[in-house]
Amino acid sequence: MDNSKIRHYKDGTTSVLRKAVVYTELRFYQRSDVLYQLTQVFCQRFLPKFGDRTVDQMVQAARSTKQNIAEGSSDGQTSMEVELKLLGIARGSNQELQADYQDYLKRKGIQEWFHGRSERFDKLHRFCTEHSKFEDYQPFLMKMDDEELANMAICLCHQVDAALTKYIERKDREFTTEGGIRERMTAARLEQRETQKQVIARQAKEIEELKREVERLRRMIEERG
Repeated sequence: MDNSKIRHYKDGTTSVLRKAVVYTELRFYQRSDVLYQLTQVFCQRFLPKFGDRTVDQMVQAARSTKQNIAEGSSDGQTSMEVELKLLGIARGSNQELQADYQDYLKRKGIQEWFHGRSERFDKLHRFCTEHSKFEDYQPFLMKMDDEELANMAICLCHQVDAALTKYIERKDREFTTEGGIRERMTAARLEQRETQKQVIARQAKEIEELKREVERLRRMIEERG
């Protein structure tokens, strides 16, 4: 494990905690929040209010994506294993949500937009790439029809999946080099012991220097006496 990754408190004490991730600043988390809000509006506007389990499935998948990113990032400060597991669940939920939107389009006989085949897709993709916060999307949610909203959701799902895939890979590489909480605890204890040894050695040296100074002063007093 790379000891340069070990964090320290202000008093120099080593910490086993990893640096906290501010997940609200992660663009793929912000997009997952957009998807959650968008999905609720989509289900309310275009799916039956009763008797269709798809509504619950889609809303739950959108919520699971968002919540597992948040929980995984928070828990990652103490356990990278848990973080990787929850981020994996978030990715799976996002893929499930994407499939639900694609199934809706197929069921309704509506076209899914693809890159290079639709001018509308290119505009939509550019907008989704440049915007990740809900307030940027909110004004359109009640104005777009089901084709536009579903394709927007699918585009966002693709972007969340691509970003999550890269992020999980980076975290996996970090785990390989930094290890989990046990390795961090061991490294922190070893560093703390080494620090204590250094303190003891410094204090022993200072004591020897004081003894020599006391002896020097004693001889000087005797000579003057």
